[in-house]
Amino acid sequence: MSAAVNQRSETRYHCLVPVEGKEGSEFDQTKTFDISKHGICLVSSQNIPINQKIAVEIVLKPNTEPVVVIGVVKWVRKLGVTEQYRVGMKFSEIISGSSTRLDKYIESSRWE
Repeated sequence: MSAAVNQRSETRYHCLVPVEGKEGSEFDQTKTFDISKHGICLVSSQNIPINQKIAVEIVLKPNTEPVVVIGVVKWVRKLGVTEQYRVGMKFSEIISGSSTRLDKYIESSRWE
């Protein structure tokens, strides 16, 4: 098998935090893996369909308004022999909040 080509055009920052999702849903027991200005990678026990649109609420700091984006699943990869998947999502639309605020927060955080 050939190795996957890294198509990332921007720096990703690790952010291992739980994702809140309804129990039993495809986001139950999901965690973030990394984030960039234009996308996020999740680790999920569910195989989420490619091109599925998902609303994502990103809380940048406690007691502040979250940034809400629509993400589109661009790729899904099974993690070895585990029952987990890495899911790559690209942000396609900002619903509320500011993309500038998200960009500045990601750049200033340096979660690496």
